[in-house]
Amino acid sequence: MKKIKEIAIYGKGGIGKSTTTSNISAALSDAGYNVMQVGCDPKSDSTHTLTGGKSIPTVLESLRKGRGALKVENVIFEGFNGIHCVEAGGPEPGVGCAGRGIITAVEFLKQQNVYEEYAPDVVLYDVLGDVVCGGFAMPIREGVADQVYTVSSADFMAIYAANNLFKGIKKYSTGGGALFSGIIANSITFSAQKDILRDFVDQTDSTIAGFVPRSLTVTQAELAGKTTIEADPESSQADVYRELAKNIYNNKNEYVPSPLESDELKDWAESWSDKLLDLKRQEEGDFKI
Repeated sequence: MKKIKEIAIYGKGGIGKSTTTSNISAALSDAGYNVMQVGCDPKSDSTHTLTGGKSIPTVLESLRKGRGALKVENVIFEGFNGIHCVEAGGPEPGVGCAGRGIITAVEFLKQQNVYEEYAPDVVLYDVLGDVVCGGFAMPIREGVADQVYTVSSADFMAIYAANNLFKGIKKYSTGGGALFSGIIANSITFSAQKDILRDFVDQTDSTIAGFVPRSLTVTQAELAGKTTIEADPESSQADVYRELAKNIYNNKNEYVPSPLESDELKDWAESWSDKLLDLKRQEEGDFKI
Protein backbone atom coordinates (compact mmCIF):
# COMPACT_ATOMS: atom_id res chain seq x y z
CA MET A 1 0.00 0.00 0.00
CA LYS A 2 1.30 3.47 -0.91
CA LYS A 3 2.13 5.96 1.81
CA ILE A 4 -0.85 8.21 2.52
CA LYS A 5 -0.24 11.74 3.77
CA GLU A 6 -2.59 12.20 6.73
CA ILE A 7 -3.05 15.75 8.00
CA ALA A 8 -5.09 17.01 10.96
CA ILE A 9 -6.22 20.62 10.87
CA TYR A 10 -7.39 22.05 14.20
CA GLY A 11 -8.91 25.38 15.16
CA LYS A 12 -11.39 26.88 17.61
CA GLY A 13 -15.03 27.03 16.59
CA GLY A 14 -15.76 29.82 14.11
CA ILE A 15 -12.14 30.46 13.17
CA GLY A 16 -12.61 29.14 9.63
CA LYS A 17 -10.93 25.74 9.90
CA SER A 18 -13.61 23.94 7.86
CA THR A 19 -13.54 26.65 5.19
CA THR A 20 -9.77 26.42 5.07
CA THR A 21 -9.65 22.63 5.12
CA SER A 22 -12.24 22.28 2.34
CA ASN A 23 -10.42 24.77 0.13
CA ILE A 24 -7.15 22.93 0.71
CA SER A 25 -8.90 19.67 -0.23
CA ALA A 26 -10.35 21.28 -3.35
CA ALA A 27 -6.99 22.76 -4.34
CA LEU A 28 -5.19 19.44 -3.88
CA SER A 29 -7.87 17.63 -5.86
CA ASP A 30 -7.62 20.26 -8.59
CA ALA A 31 -3.88 19.60 -8.67
CA GLY A 32 -4.53 15.93 -9.44
CA TYR A 33 -4.35 14.32 -6.00
CA ASN A 34 -6.86 11.75 -4.75
CA VAL A 35 -8.26 13.42 -1.62
CA MET A 36 -10.41 12.34 1.32
CA GLN A 37 -11.76 14.77 3.92
CA VAL A 38 -12.99 13.51 7.29
CA GLY A 39 -15.06 16.00 9.26
CA CYS A 40 -14.39 15.55 12.97
CA ASP A 41 -16.71 18.21 14.36
CA PRO A 42 -20.05 17.31 16.00
CA LYS A 43 -21.72 19.99 13.86
CA SER A 44 -21.02 17.73 10.86
CA ASP A 45 -20.58 20.65 8.46
CA SER A 46 -16.95 20.16 7.45
CA THR A 47 -17.72 18.94 3.92
CA HIS A 48 -20.68 21.28 3.36
CA THR A 49 -18.95 23.31 0.64
CA LEU A 50 -17.62 20.18 -1.06
CA THR A 51 -21.09 18.66 -1.49
CA GLY A 52 -22.96 21.63 -2.93
CA GLY A 53 -24.22 22.77 0.46
CA LYS A 54 -25.85 19.42 1.23
CA SER A 55 -25.51 17.57 4.54
CA ILE A 56 -24.37 13.96 4.36
CA PRO A 57 -25.20 11.13 6.80
CA THR A 58 -22.60 10.81 9.55
CA VAL A 59 -20.89 7.69 10.83
CA LEU A 60 -22.49 7.98 14.29
CA GLU A 61 -25.92 8.75 12.86
CA SER A 62 -25.75 5.71 10.59
CA LEU A 63 -24.64 3.51 13.49
CA ARG A 64 -27.52 4.76 15.64
CA LYS A 65 -30.03 3.77 12.98
CA GLY A 66 -28.75 0.22 13.39
CA ARG A 67 -29.88 -1.18 10.07
CA GLY A 68 -27.56 -4.16 10.01
CA ALA A 69 -23.84 -3.82 9.52
CA LEU A 70 -22.71 -0.34 8.54
CA LYS A 71 -21.54 -0.25 4.93
CA VAL A 72 -18.78 1.99 3.64
CA GLU A 73 -20.97 3.38 0.88
CA ASN A 74 -23.42 4.63 3.50
CA VAL A 75 -20.93 7.11 4.95
CA ILE A 76 -18.51 8.02 2.14
CA PHE A 77 -19.84 10.42 -0.48
CA GLU A 78 -18.33 11.95 -3.57
CA GLY A 79 -17.89 15.70 -3.42
CA PHE A 80 -16.35 18.34 -5.66
CA ASN A 81 -13.95 16.91 -8.23
CA GLY A 82 -14.23 13.40 -6.78
CA ILE A 83 -13.18 14.26 -3.20
CA HIS A 84 -14.25 11.50 -0.78
CA CYS A 85 -16.29 13.12 1.99
CA VAL A 86 -16.88 11.64 5.46
CA GLU A 87 -18.54 13.19 8.52
CA ALA A 88 -17.86 11.56 11.88
CA GLY A 89 -20.83 13.23 13.55
CA GLY A 90 -21.59 13.51 17.24
CA PRO A 91 -23.90 12.08 19.88
CA GLU A 92 -27.53 13.03 20.29
CA PRO A 93 -27.85 16.43 22.00
CA GLY A 94 -27.14 16.18 25.72
CA VAL A 95 -25.94 12.59 25.53
CA GLY A 96 -22.41 11.18 25.36
CA CYS A 97 -18.98 12.52 24.46
CA ALA A 98 -18.75 14.89 21.49
CA GLY A 99 -15.34 13.49 20.61
CA ARG A 100 -16.60 9.93 20.39
CA GLY A 101 -17.48 10.42 16.72
CA ILE A 102 -13.84 10.89 15.81
CA ILE A 103 -12.76 7.71 17.55
CA THR A 104 -15.62 5.70 16.05
CA ALA A 105 -15.17 7.08 12.54
CA VAL A 106 -11.40 6.54 12.39
CA GLU A 107 -11.74 3.02 13.79
CA PHE A 108 -14.44 2.24 11.23
CA LEU A 109 -12.36 3.55 8.31
CA LYS A 110 -9.38 1.48 9.41
CA GLN A 111 -11.39 -1.70 10.06
CA GLN A 112 -13.13 -1.50 6.69
CA ASN A 113 -9.82 -1.00 4.84
CA VAL A 114 -11.21 2.21 3.38
CA TYR A 115 -7.80 3.69 2.69
CA GLU A 116 -6.76 0.60 0.76
CA GLU A 117 -9.99 0.60 -1.27
CA TYR A 118 -10.18 4.32 -2.04
CA ALA A 119 -6.39 4.80 -2.18
CA PRO A 120 -6.27 8.51 -1.32
CA ASP A 121 -3.02 10.40 -1.66
CA VAL A 122 -4.07 12.76 1.13
CA VAL A 123 -6.50 12.45 4.04
CA LEU A 124 -7.47 15.67 5.80
CA TYR A 125 -9.02 15.49 9.27
CA ASP A 126 -10.96 18.64 10.16
CA VAL A 127 -10.94 18.70 13.97
CA LEU A 128 -12.50 21.02 16.54
CA GLY A 129 -9.57 22.65 18.33
CA ASP A 130 -10.41 21.66 21.88
CA VAL A 131 -7.92 19.05 23.11
CA VAL A 132 -9.51 18.91 26.57
CA CYS A 133 -11.71 16.05 25.32
CA GLY A 134 -9.86 12.81 24.61
CA GLY A 135 -11.82 12.27 21.42
CA PHE A 136 -10.66 15.50 19.82
CA ALA A 137 -7.08 14.74 20.89
CA MET A 138 -7.21 11.29 19.30
CA PRO A 139 -5.60 12.22 15.94
CA ILE A 140 -2.66 13.60 17.93
CA ARG A 141 -2.51 11.08 20.77
CA GLU A 142 -2.74 7.99 18.56
CA GLY A 143 -0.52 9.40 15.85
CA VAL A 144 -3.34 9.03 13.30
CA ALA A 145 -2.11 12.14 11.51
CA ASP A 146 1.42 12.57 10.21
CA GLN A 147 1.23 16.32 10.62
CA VAL A 148 -0.88 18.74 12.62
CA TYR A 149 -1.80 22.30 11.68
CA THR A 150 -3.99 24.83 13.41
CA VAL A 151 -6.01 27.64 11.89
CA SER A 152 -5.69 30.85 13.88
CA SER A 153 -6.37 34.54 13.53
CA ALA A 154 -4.58 37.22 15.53
CA ASP A 155 -7.43 37.29 18.08
CA PHE A 156 -6.55 36.23 21.59
CA MET A 157 -8.98 33.30 21.92
CA ALA A 158 -7.74 31.80 18.64
CA ILE A 159 -4.15 32.09 19.83
CA TYR A 160 -5.18 30.71 23.23
CA ALA A 161 -6.64 27.64 21.48
CA ALA A 162 -3.46 27.25 19.41
CA ASN A 163 -1.35 27.39 22.57
CA ASN A 164 -3.54 24.70 24.16
CA LEU A 165 -3.06 22.55 21.09
CA PHE A 166 0.70 22.96 21.50
CA LYS A 167 0.36 21.67 25.05
CA GLY A 168 -1.46 18.58 23.79
CA ILE A 169 1.17 17.89 21.13
CA LYS A 170 3.96 18.28 23.67
CA LYS A 171 2.19 15.94 26.11
CA TYR A 172 1.71 13.12 23.60
CA SER A 173 4.95 13.56 21.62
CA THR A 174 6.95 11.21 23.82
CA GLY A 175 4.46 8.41 23.19
CA GLY A 176 4.46 8.50 19.41
CA GLY A 177 1.88 11.25 19.01
CA ALA A 178 1.59 13.42 15.90
CA LEU A 179 3.87 16.43 15.58
CA PHE A 180 3.17 20.01 14.60
CA SER A 181 3.83 21.53 11.19
CA GLY A 182 2.54 25.09 11.26
CA ILE A 183 -0.10 27.73 11.93
CA ILE A 184 -2.44 28.67 9.10
CA ALA A 185 -3.03 32.37 9.69
CA ASN A 186 -6.62 33.10 8.64
CA SER A 187 -8.65 36.29 8.14
CA ILE A 188 -5.56 38.46 8.04
CA THR A 189 -6.28 42.06 6.97
CA PHE A 190 -3.72 44.31 8.66
CA SER A 191 0.05 44.13 8.88
CA ALA A 192 -0.21 44.31 12.68
CA GLN A 193 -2.11 41.01 12.66
CA LYS A 194 0.80 39.38 10.84
CA ASP A 195 3.21 40.89 13.35
CA ILE A 196 1.22 39.48 16.29
CA LEU A 197 1.24 35.96 14.86
CA ARG A 198 4.89 36.15 13.86
CA ASP A 199 5.77 37.15 17.38
CA PHE A 200 3.66 34.32 18.80
CA VAL A 201 5.45 31.70 16.70
CA ASP A 202 8.78 33.18 17.79
CA GLN A 203 7.71 32.85 21.42
CA THR A 204 6.55 29.23 20.97
CA ASP A 205 9.24 27.89 18.59
CA SER A 206 6.61 27.25 15.95
CA THR A 207 6.08 28.30 12.33
CA ILE A 208 3.50 29.83 10.00
CA ALA A 209 2.41 27.68 7.08
CA GLY A 210 0.74 30.55 5.25
CA PHE A 211 -1.39 33.68 5.48
CA VAL A 212 -4.99 33.71 4.23
CA PRO A 213 -6.55 37.18 3.84
CA ARG A 214 -10.17 37.94 4.69
CA SER A 215 -12.18 38.01 1.46
CA LEU A 216 -15.79 38.46 0.35
CA THR A 217 -15.01 35.88 -2.35
CA VAL A 218 -15.02 33.22 0.39
CA THR A 219 -18.33 34.46 1.77
CA GLN A 220 -19.94 34.47 -1.66
CA ALA A 221 -18.71 30.95 -2.40
CA GLU A 222 -19.95 29.56 0.92
CA LEU A 223 -23.38 31.11 0.45
CA ALA A 224 -23.54 29.13 -2.80
CA GLY A 225 -22.48 25.95 -0.98
CA LYS A 226 -19.09 25.84 -2.70
CA THR A 227 -15.41 26.28 -2.03
CA THR A 228 -13.64 29.28 -3.50
CA ILE A 229 -11.71 26.89 -5.73
CA GLU A 230 -14.98 25.75 -7.32
CA ALA A 231 -16.98 28.98 -7.25
CA ASP A 232 -14.29 31.41 -8.44
CA PRO A 233 -11.25 29.45 -9.63
CA GLU A 234 -9.64 32.47 -11.32
CA SER A 235 -9.79 34.67 -8.21
CA SER A 236 -6.75 35.79 -6.24
CA GLN A 237 -8.26 34.07 -3.17
CA ALA A 238 -8.32 30.75 -5.02
CA ASP A 239 -4.63 31.25 -5.80
CA VAL A 240 -3.97 31.83 -2.09
CA TYR A 241 -5.55 28.46 -1.26
CA ARG A 242 -3.65 26.73 -4.07
CA GLU A 243 -0.35 28.07 -2.77
CA LEU A 244 -1.27 27.09 0.79
CA ALA A 245 -2.23 23.57 -0.31
CA LYS A 246 1.03 23.21 -2.23
CA ASN A 247 3.06 24.39 0.76
CA ILE A 248 1.27 22.03 3.13
CA TYR A 249 1.63 19.02 0.86
CA ASN A 250 5.36 19.65 0.42
CA ASN A 251 6.01 20.69 4.01
CA LYS A 252 8.29 18.26 5.82
CA ASN A 253 8.54 20.20 9.10
CA GLU A 254 7.42 18.06 12.01
CA TYR A 255 8.32 19.25 15.49
CA VAL A 256 7.21 19.82 19.08
CA PRO A 257 6.35 23.48 19.74
CA SER A 258 7.02 25.21 23.06
CA PRO A 259 3.67 26.36 24.50
CA LEU A 260 3.52 29.34 26.81
CA GLU A 261 2.35 28.93 30.38
CA SER A 262 -0.90 30.70 31.25
CA ASP A 263 0.81 33.65 32.95
CA GLU A 264 3.29 33.98 30.10
CA LEU A 265 0.52 34.01 27.51
CA LYS A 266 -1.40 36.63 29.50
CA ASP A 267 1.66 38.87 29.80
CA TRP A 268 2.45 38.46 26.12
CA ALA A 269 -1.12 39.36 25.12
CA GLU A 270 -1.13 42.44 27.35
CA SER A 271 2.14 43.63 25.85
CA TRP A 272 0.58 43.49 22.39
CA SER A 273 -2.52 45.29 23.64
CA ASP A 274 -0.28 48.15 24.75
CA LYS A 275 1.57 48.17 21.42
CA LEU A 276 -1.66 48.33 19.42
CA LEU A 277 -3.00 51.11 21.63
CA ASP A 278 0.17 53.14 20.99
CA LEU A 279 -0.15 52.44 17.26
CA LYS A 280 -3.78 53.58 17.28
CA ARG A 281 -2.85 56.81 19.06
CA GLN A 282 -0.10 57.49 16.52
CA GLU A 283 -2.49 56.96 13.60
CA GLU A 284 -5.11 59.20 15.16
CA GLY A 285 -2.45 61.84 15.75
CA ASP A 286 -1.42 61.73 12.08
CA PHE A 287 -4.95 62.70 11.03
CA LYS A 288 -5.23 65.71 13.36
CA ILE A 289 -5.33 69.07 11.62
